[in-house]
Amino acid sequence: MLLPPPMKHTASITLLLLGIFLLAQFIGIAIIYQYIDLEKSTATGKTTFKALPIGERPPVQEKTSYIPIMAALLIGTAMLWMLLKYNLQWIWKLWFLIAVTVSLTVAGSVLMPTAIALAVALVLGIWKIFRPNFWVQNITELFIYGGLAAIFVPIFNLLSVGILIVLIAVYDAYAVWKSKHMVTIATAQVKAGIFAGLLIPYQNHKLIAPKAHPPEAKGKLQKIRTAVLGGGDIGFPLIFAGVVLKEIGLWQSLVIPFFSALGLAFLLWWGKDKQFYPAMPFIGAGCFIGLGVVWLIGLVM
Repeated sequence: MLLPPPMKHTASITLLLLGIFLLAQFIGIAIIYQYIDLEKSTATGKTTFKALPIGERPPVQEKTSYIPIMAALLIGTAMLWMLLKYNLQWIWKLWFLIAVTVSLTVAGSVLMPTAIALAVALVLGIWKIFRPNFWVQNITELFIYGGLAAIFVPIFNLLSVGILIVLIAVYDAYAVWKSKHMVTIATAQVKAGIFAGLLIPYQNHKLIAPKAHPPEAKGKLQKIRTAVLGGGDIGFPLIFAGVVLKEIGLWQSLVIPFFSALGLAFLLWWGKDKQFYPAMPFIGAGCFIGLGVVWLIGLVM
């Protein structure tokens, strides 16, 4: 009998990662849906989105929107690598704080007035960066990508978001398996305690050093085994599902996360412990399989 290789993480950690991933996807779809102007969409027959509470969406064409987004991702990654290489953590922290605050404000504005959402987002952002712990790290991650998706979903159509997912998957594979610079960046982020993504420590869910440690250790991640999932691995499949919501419909978008989660589950099940893998090729494949299932259901119905 052919036995599978050892799982990348324990069963409990794997299920927790998958559960948080799925929850982030469904919360994100709910946030995106709240930004749809149902009255105008019904009147025009085309999905129309409400204005953002902070700033404007990027002024790009839907059919080519993957080009500036991919360029921004590459430039941002290069800048982050330079900041971490030269230990300019204060710039990275400020940059990260702004991004977290904006994303959480966009997400929170569907539930509360924008001014209150901004205040809550700023407090959570400061807490997340300067006093990291398991709860604030991962709970904020549940909402950050919904805010980001509400910004970017309207500038994509199915073709452009599909191209983006393919490009991201190829880049992710290259950055992890070939150049390995993404591994270096992720490791540096975890050590600095300002990681964009899910962090699941194995030891009692403690991200901050205990009080018994020296003062300089406070607020930093302990050197304990930690399961990680990058923010892009959550955000990009959510944007894909959001575009399905925009172009096809609500229930169809709710199908996509199950298949993107299956792609992630396959990786976590077959991946080997203490080895790095690019998640987007697997998650992206799940997105496309999910879209195929949606189309097949549409044909049958």
